[in-house]
Amino acid sequence: CNLQPKDAAKMPESAWKLLFYTLSWSYGIYLLFFTDYPFFYDPPSVFYDWKKGMDVPTDIAIAYLLQCSFYGHSIYATAYMDTWRKDSVVMLLHHVVTLTLIAFSYAFRLCWGKLCWVLRLSRDPRGPLNPPCSLCPGRFWFRLYWFPLKVLYATCYSSLQLVPNIPFYFFFNALLLVLTLMNIYWFLYIVLFVAKVLMGQMQEVNDVREYDMEDSKKT
Repeated sequence: CNLQPKDAAKMPESAWKLLFYTLSWSYGIYLLFFTDYPFFYDPPSVFYDWKKGMDVPTDIAIAYLLQCSFYGHSIYATAYMDTWRKDSVVMLLHHVVTLTLIAFSYAFRLCWGKLCWVLRLSRDPRGPLNPPCSLCPGRFWFRLYWFPLKVLYATCYSSLQLVPNIPFYFFFNALLLVLTLMNIYWFLYIVLFVAKVLMGQMQEVNDVREYDMEDSKKT
């Protein structure tokens, strides 16, 4: 593709994430709109008739398996394979929090992780594309609007209304709030990028999370 060495080194990471997110997003769309699950239009429904030890439907179990495997790999990949960026430490924390939500949600038959996954709101906020491709309103719409409106409302409020003694309430909601703070953190990177473009401080398209040459030498 006649890429510069720096871009060629990042190509496998971007291509892999693009492939995985395309497949997992498509499966999420299938669960949301082509099955009988009412999660998207009625998020509190994940808590209807909840009980300990309840069966997990096969299609939901497949979603758990895919996501758990991916985020388990992502912890290693972020630390040892991907390009190290200014937000890489936060990204590692994101993967650990997400993996914890998924694993504990499945183990205890709780619905916080399931609700996040089917709404595709706990995915890697960095995404497979560079910042210019991330400027679409969907980034704000999904992570800073729908996430609080659908996920946090259902888990913080509806869960207690429907299952007053639901276990691990504070544990799961604390992790979801951490994800919310991370979403705000990454959104600020987008705001910084836009500001630099508007003020003419960027002559070419660059990822503001990347270290410049001097920073790289120091790192």
